[in-house]
Amino acid sequence: MILGLLRGLSCLPLPVLYGIGDVVFVLTFYLVRWRRKLAAENLARSFPEKSERERKQILRRHYRNLGMILAEALWGLRADAEKLRVRIDIENSEAVKARTERGQSVVLMAAHFCNWEWLLLGGGFWLPMPVTAVYKSQRNEGVDHFLKKARARFGGTLISHKTFAKEVYKRRKEVNVYALVADQTPLKADDKHWEYFLNQDTAFFVGTDKLAKMLEAPVFFVVMRRVRRGHYTIRLEQIAEPPYDRDDDTKIIGSYARALEREVRESPEDWLWIHNKWKYTKPMDE
Repeated sequence: MILGLLRGLSCLPLPVLYGIGDVVFVLTFYLVRWRRKLAAENLARSFPEKSERERKQILRRHYRNLGMILAEALWGLRADAEKLRVRIDIENSEAVKARTERGQSVVLMAAHFCNWEWLLLGGGFWLPMPVTAVYKSQRNEGVDHFLKKARARFGGTLISHKTFAKEVYKRRKEVNVYALVADQTPLKADDKHWEYFLNQDTAFFVGTDKLAKMLEAPVFFVVMRRVRRGHYTIRLEQIAEPPYDRDDDTKIIGSYARALEREVRESPEDWLWIHNKWKYTKPMDE
């Protein structure tokens, strides 16, 4: 049933999907109030300097954006390359091309910001070589297969987060472009690095530093901005460069956290506030 619904919705024109996204916004924000309490608390802790009215405006715009992203994600599952190309403009792709031509792999660090669902699709026709991205498998095998095929149809490759480290190690002699959405929260028992991020101690995964060191790869932060509805610019901003300090496994993730905070402060409604980023606090001994 879910697979059939996905297939059906992805065939609809984008204006129709935007209408559905608007309905989803009204339902989730006003009626169901889905995760509104969590999102409001996240905003209050992150922006104590803003008034309650300002935070409420950000919250409302955020939920409206979620409806819009849902519409664009569904449409993107079947959209052809030319229709997507005019909606996504990538700046500084030549920096990635120069590195891969020199025989270096490249690591891209993205976030749940603006329309992250279009990043892999856009990279497929704007970057010099296919992108290998981390993803989390869906429980429904049919849905998982459909989404993987749709997201990778412009040449990208999706590897489960459970096997990603092993796969990268196997390919360490090859030249690849790796992409990670790096703002998710590690499990409490996982290795993590704490950064003071948006006015509070925040846990981040530490794997990117190890990945970049293993590959001797430069790292770029993916800056995504919405120009207008359905149109985005992506800028690749270098945040790390080999050779790396072998004794420091947190420098890259620290640079990423600071770059992400800058973007969130610039356009707070475009980050994923419904995510439980602060599900546990920093232990006293850390």
